Amino acid sequence: METKQWYVVCYDITEPKRWRRAYKMLHGYGRRLQYSIFRCRLTSRQMERLRWELEKILTEEDRLLILSLCEPCERRVAAHNRPESWLDEAKSFQIA
Repeated sequence: METKQWYVVCYDITEPKRWRRAYKMLHGYGRRLQYSIFRCRLTSRQMERLRWELEKILTEEDRLLILSLCEPCERRVAAHNRPESWLDEAKSFQIA
């Protein structure tokens, strides 16, 4: 069984139609963190397929960045300013 690794996939696509195609395709591979940033847990074979599929969409004016993250690094990734990233604060008391 092939092991999976975490990846962060970021892209900058100038043309809206190509951007939507990449966006829809990446939804099948991982979870969106921001508009053009996805976090994916993939095998190396899945990553190569994803890269190949993205390269078919992208042109020379577009940019693609793929970062691989080790398990400890992935656990330290913080997504701030998102509801699920805020910890519940301890209940405070009210003075009557």
